[in-house]
Amino acid sequence: MTEDDLLKKWLNNDLTDVEKEAFSKQEDYAINKNIIENATYFKASEVSKVDDFETFKAKYQVRSSVNRLKWLRPALRIAAVLVIGLAIYFTMFMNESVVEQRTLLAEKTTISLPDLSEVILNADSKITYDKDSWYEERQIDLKGEAYFKVAKGKTFDVITESGVVQVVGTEFNVKARNNYFEVICYEGVVKVTSDSITRQLSAGDTYRILNKVFSEDKTNDTVPQWTNNKSRFKAIPLAEVIEELERQYNVKVVFSNTNTARLFTGGFVHSNLENALSAITQPMNLTFEISSSNQVLIHGNTD
Repeated sequence: MTEDDLLKKWLNNDLTDVEKEAFSKQEDYAINKNIIENATYFKASEVSKVDDFETFKAKYQVRSSVNRLKWLRPALRIAAVLVIGLAIYFTMFMNESVVEQRTLLAEKTTISLPDLSEVILNADSKITYDKDSWYEERQIDLKGEAYFKVAKGKTFDVITESGVVQVVGTEFNVKARNNYFEVICYEGVVKVTSDSITRQLSAGDTYRILNKVFSEDKTNDTVPQWTNNKSRFKAIPLAEVIEELERQYNVKVVFSNTNTARLFTGGFVHSNLENALSAITQPMNLTFEISSSNQVLIHGNTD
């Protein structure tokens, strides 16, 4: 039997008397015996305690729950944001019954409504309406300017940020720009309300609130001139006139030494920029330069 075999049997306490005597005569017997005797003094720490399986499982589940909550809370926040975002998206963009029509700068378009009423939309303008509820409630939201030819039927409402226009069947123009709200009736009767000012307009009547100042006027026109590619003004500040020019030609106008509060009466065409600028600047003793395809400089005296 080899020395290794004797060592294994000795460790397992399986040696016979003969084998014990042979093992005790080995050179390393004393060393092996000393190791075994000293090892008996080692014991597990009294502080450390090994849990049974059920205790360990319970503690693990608690730790797992805490860790899950740490990452679950921000995940829930993200999920909530996504749900709200999707709700807004589907409300605003997936509502197929809501129709929106808009024009760009230097663009006009004609729109036929479900009841065959007609809307001519001026440059840089937008209308919105619900086609599914149209015959129960003929209502349009307007931003910008539009000319309406309304088919007879139930009440027809045009809603703007500045006021409400209500008709049954008629033709009228609504302009709702910054600090400029104007309604002109061309046929039939129109009821206009803005803040506390309510008026009933007949053909030729004009209702205007410009820079918070209310005024009424008359017109001999039978249709808005902008539908014929002309813009016409009566005692309107130059700044408002130039804003309309910018919309019709998609240009940027810069003033130099110019009083833009001066009132302008006249008009300009939508087909030729130089002619339009001449029609505005000459009566007011101003001059202009076209510096690029989309920038104009107007300068003159402040008289």
